[in-house]
Amino acid sequence: MAMGDYESTATSLEGEENLIAAAEHIVKALGSNKNFTKDVKKILADLGSQLSTMATIEDNMVEGKKSGIEEQLSVVEEKIMSWESDDSMIWDSGPDEVAEYLNAVDGARKLTERLENQCLSSQEEKDLLCRAHDVLQMAMQRLEDEFKHVLVHHRQPFEPEPISFRSSEDDAVEEGSIVSLGDESVEESTLRDSISRNSEEFIVDLVHPDVISDLKCIANLMFSSNYDHECRQAYILVRKDALDECLFNLEIEKLSIEDVLKMEWGTLNSKIKRWVRAMKVFVRPYLVSEKWLCDQTFAELGSSNLVCFVEAAKAPMLQLLNFAEAISIGSHQPERLVRILDMYEVLADLLLDINGLFSDEAGSSIRIEYQEVLKRLADTVRVTFLEFENAIATRVSTSPFAGGGVHHLTRYVMNYIRVLADYNETLNLLLKNHDGAAATSLSPDTSPATGEESITKDFSDSCSPMALHLQSLTSVLEANLDKKSKLYRDASLQHFFLMNNIHYMAQKVKNSELRLIFKDKWIRKHNWKFQQHAMSYERATWSSILSLLKDDSNSSSGSTSRTVLRERLRSFYVAFDEVYKTQTAWIIRDVQLREDLRISTSLKVIQAYRTFVGRQMQHIGEKHIRYSAEELQDYLLDLFEGSQKSLHNPNRR
Repeated sequence: MAMGDYESTATSLEGEENLIAAAEHIVKALGSNKNFTKDVKKILADLGSQLSTMATIEDNMVEGKKSGIEEQLSVVEEKIMSWESDDSMIWDSGPDEVAEYLNAVDGARKLTERLENQCLSSQEEKDLLCRAHDVLQMAMQRLEDEFKHVLVHHRQPFEPEPISFRSSEDDAVEEGSIVSLGDESVEESTLRDSISRNSEEFIVDLVHPDVISDLKCIANLMFSSNYDHECRQAYILVRKDALDECLFNLEIEKLSIEDVLKMEWGTLNSKIKRWVRAMKVFVRPYLVSEKWLCDQTFAELGSSNLVCFVEAAKAPMLQLLNFAEAISIGSHQPERLVRILDMYEVLADLLLDINGLFSDEAGSSIRIEYQEVLKRLADTVRVTFLEFENAIATRVSTSPFAGGGVHHLTRYVMNYIRVLADYNETLNLLLKNHDGAAATSLSPDTSPATGEESITKDFSDSCSPMALHLQSLTSVLEANLDKKSKLYRDASLQHFFLMNNIHYMAQKVKNSELRLIFKDKWIRKHNWKFQQHAMSYERATWSSILSLLKDDSNSSSGSTSRTVLRERLRSFYVAFDEVYKTQTAWIIRDVQLREDLRISTSLKVIQAYRTFVGRQMQHIGEKHIRYSAEELQDYLLDLFEGSQKSLHNPNRR
């Protein structure tokens, strides 16, 4: 019997049952009246006879109905069973076979419902219902396998668009790389790979679009057959595997919090970079596309789309968030600050996406955990920033820095600050409730001993929170440098060291985006500072030496005067020789600063030497003139190269 024939027979049976019920009602109503005419009595007799005949027919129809259901069940059972011994997949056998199988399954569902709605009294009827259930269950198990097959075998490769990164590697790093603020023997490098905020949200097809209707059809049939739980679990299992594979392809490992906390910084640094990249790709576009696929598959089935998406995405999302949580409770070493900022920024950037993807009650746990991790990272940024300031203040040196050049600490801090400028907006947001820290973080004994006003008076009310904190950092750095300068016994080298370092700080700010944060007033002040140290260096180095060449009114006559003049000139040569030997080992790496200081020194020294020799030549005698002014000027050009030389070395060049 075909499905159409069965439905027609069932409809006919229902109509006849209704007719019999109506006839019985009429007979009872008429039978209560005893005053009928002969014609009426004859009609009633005929009607009674017909009702008796119809009752017999009804019994026969019931038997026929049972026989029809059993026959129809046999038809759908045969179709469903035909695939149980076949290892191939129905959905690989063409649309006609798929349609026939779905019709058979739907027939089994309707037969089961019909039998469940009847009052079954005989064991035969109960056995028939049990048989129908078995056939339907068999079909549902097959559909579950087919559902997984379609999801798995029609997956499309996920190839995300290339992600753009900002990097300050080229302009913020000068030489080498810094490992730790605690090691002054290494040089600086703070890299930044920040995810681009301009990538557009888009949806990619995670499975082939042609099979979406098949997935929807299977899901609808399983749900209508009360196998919704099995359908959801099948979907969640397959898509969770796909999400896990996505993380694997993005090089995200499954790590416990303990694993992360034990990790060396070099390894952890690389993993954070991968995490930042992966987070952006995973949420946008992968999870967005995953949500779209889920919505398409379960579009007509209430909130199942939300439940399935959340259950599939929960474990991978928590894996990502657990890594971020581990970073937030880990070390607050300064070199981690930039990486933590990267993590905070990508989470903050994706917050609206997460709230949209997990907007319902089912996703509330992920939303809450995400926001908690974001908050913990924000707290970690603030703490690490303040720890950075403390680390600068407490970094003690026990020996003077060779050559009086730019200290490693100065390079590290200024390059670090320069990188932090890229995070201006984020740091202003995170530090806005902590803008008093810059004014209070320095204890009295850490302030530079320069007689300047307190730090708080240097800060303008219009300064941003970040500007206040960065200015505080540079003040702490200056205080530390001032202490380091005291390690030199030579006063001229103390000023030389401070000149070098403050000039470096001023140039870093002036020639970078830091200028917009520190403002011109700060630059002018520090230009004045290093110039003052340059002048102090010149006085400490040359004042006593040049005093030997001062004009003396009593030096123009007498043999004793000639002896004094010659002795003064000889002392000048000795002192010049000593300065040359010492200060050729001192170093100024900045070409312009080196030239400026050489010119300034040369103008004072050569002018004094020319004047002295020109006036006293006849009293001193030419044989006592060891160098011409031009030779001394050339010698002065050897200063500050960082390579010690001697005037007595014929190969000094």
